[in-house]
Amino acid sequence: MVLEARILLVYCICISAVGVFMTVYDKRAAQHKKRRVPERTLLTVGILGAALPMYLTMHIIRHKTRHKKFMWGLPAIILVQMGLLYMWYTYLPMPL
Repeated sequence: MVLEARILLVYCICISAVGVFMTVYDKRAAQHKKRRVPERTLLTVGILGAALPMYLTMHIIRHKTRHKKFMWGLPAIILVQMGLLYMWYTYLPMPL
């Protein structure tokens, strides 16, 4: 695997972990009436690459599943990210 692919893989793992951690933290903060993670921050982390793990985590822990912003927004972000990845691998192939 070339260096760029390794860097991308490490980035995806790290941003996914951050997204899941922030989602779980926000759920616990809501339960204990503590300071919450702003919705804008959660969506920004999703845009940065954590949309899929955050969406799955939200369903698993039943957090923000009534918010259309997340239940429609995160899947939309996922589709855009999948399209960008497809275009990247189609038009800018990386040797693996």
